[in-house]
Amino acid sequence: MAMNWLHRKCCSSAKWARSVERDLLPWSLSGVELGDRVLEIGPGYGANLRVLADRVASLTALEIDGELLAGLRRRYGGRAEFVHGDGARMPLPDNDFDSVVCFTMLHHVPTARQQDALFAEALRVLRPGGTFAGSDGVHGLLFRLIHLGDTYNPVAPATLPDRLSAAGFTDVSVSTSDGSRQRWSARKPA
Repeated sequence: MAMNWLHRKCCSSAKWARSVERDLLPWSLSGVELGDRVLEIGPGYGANLRVLADRVASLTALEIDGELLAGLRRRYGGRAEFVHGDGARMPLPDNDFDSVVCFTMLHHVPTARQQDALFAEALRVLRPGGTFAGSDGVHGLLFRLIHLGDTYNPVAPATLPDRLSAAGFTDVSVSTSDGSRQRWSARKPA
């Protein structure tokens, strides 16, 4: 996952953290029951993790970037379990989480094949009846400009329901807001 200087500054800022807490997470998780045991894929600088840690009984954070993971451990040590790994090949047991979430990170997964592998892995680690939910940006000029020099592979909201269904999810719901962001929720069959 590559992130340019501007993108790193934005994602690690207090302004972004406030926006996540006030707007992004409430919108992304509206109507979503997380349960007690939650996995966040790709927490990055921890803006979402900071909020989630106060909402759930047990939080695990899976991060591919070793430097970001070290920072998360320093800042949020006892508030979550931290695992170094790739969302497309999770070093986690089957049927272990009530919910799996990811926020504003799918567009950093380099290929559609790897994104689909991440969806399949999310399904694998969920308990039967568990929920996969999250949000991401939608391709547009501003979103693209922020990502110049980054890994940039946005998921089209029109294709996401079929891709989640192909991974094995049911009750798939995808919606957009102001044309610049999308959210989804889906269930692992009981």
